[in-house]
Amino acid sequence: MEMKPLGRTGIQVSDLCLGTMTFGTQTSEADAHTQMSIALDAGINFIDAAEMYPVNPVSKETIGRTEEILGNWNAANPARRGDYVLATKHSGAGFAHVRDGAPISAQTIHEAIEGSLRRLRTDCIDLYQFHWPNRGSYMFRQNWNYSPSGHNTEEVLDNMQECLEALQFQVDKGNIRAFGLSNESAWGTGQWLRLAEQMGAPRVASVQNEYSLLCRHFDTDMAELSVHEDVGLMAFSPLGAGFLTGKYQGGAVPEGSRMSLVPQMGGRVSNRVFLAVAAYLEIAERHGLDPIHMALAWCRTRRFVMSAIFGATSVEQLQHILAGKDLQLPDEILAEISQAHRANPMPF
Repeated sequence: MEMKPLGRTGIQVSDLCLGTMTFGTQTSEADAHTQMSIALDAGINFIDAAEMYPVNPVSKETIGRTEEILGNWNAANPARRGDYVLATKHSGAGFAHVRDGAPISAQTIHEAIEGSLRRLRTDCIDLYQFHWPNRGSYMFRQNWNYSPSGHNTEEVLDNMQECLEALQFQVDKGNIRAFGLSNESAWGTGQWLRLAEQMGAPRVASVQNEYSLLCRHFDTDMAELSVHEDVGLMAFSPLGAGFLTGKYQGGAVPEGSRMSLVPQMGGRVSNRVFLAVAAYLEIAERHGLDPIHMALAWCRTRRFVMSAIFGATSVEQLQHILAGKDLQLPDEILAEISQAHRANPMPF
């Protein structure tokens, strides 16, 4: 397991991160606790959560349950809290199940952090992230009709300054150690960086955006910013929401899978997706590779990727993923993957 710097914070994180988004729905608490122990024993020291989790599906009744499950594990294993970097997220504007959809502000930052600390049963959150910008985002297939034209730039920047002041207060209190973004753009990340430097406030350490063989929005402007500004990518859905496992090929919908619960997979389902997946599965088969291991290994070759966040609905899935944690892809396979990408660009 390779260790990568978390921005310029001095914190080191494993280049695989255990995502906990299914803890409390698809994954039982007992399985979740077992996964925590297995992941840490395997060398993973990075765990990602969010106050709105679990997902598949998201519901008002389960909001905060994932953090509670992690908190119960922390309480039962107090000596191991220092073994890992804990990340969680602040829900933002429009998400009615949390704070009635209030945007991120100084007031909600205080309330959200206190709630997460209580549920996680910890004294400090190592990486505190904003789940999505108040102004909206082109992520989650919203790029097809996203437009920034309705934003008031002055109001956006004023809110960023307010939030940075609130984050500094939380750092000073010892409630958080570092600050990260999620579902953010190059312009937004650049403004957070600029304002933090002007104010002497917490600097963006990371950005958590979707990234996989099937979703490569990050490859251009965001990749350049990431490399030059030391803002590492926490790649979520590196297995393409499960498509890259091959389990959905040929119209298959395994019982208990994400697609069985969320049929349109957040707008990812299309004929082009299955054609692209077939190309990557063919490469893996020809070289005798497990497609899951290949997809994760490819993601970790990208210079700007700090850590690839994977989810496992069961202990068996986690063990399967960990079996390929040391795979390194030769140039021949990387070249074939590039050719497949050119033939099947951006299926979602």
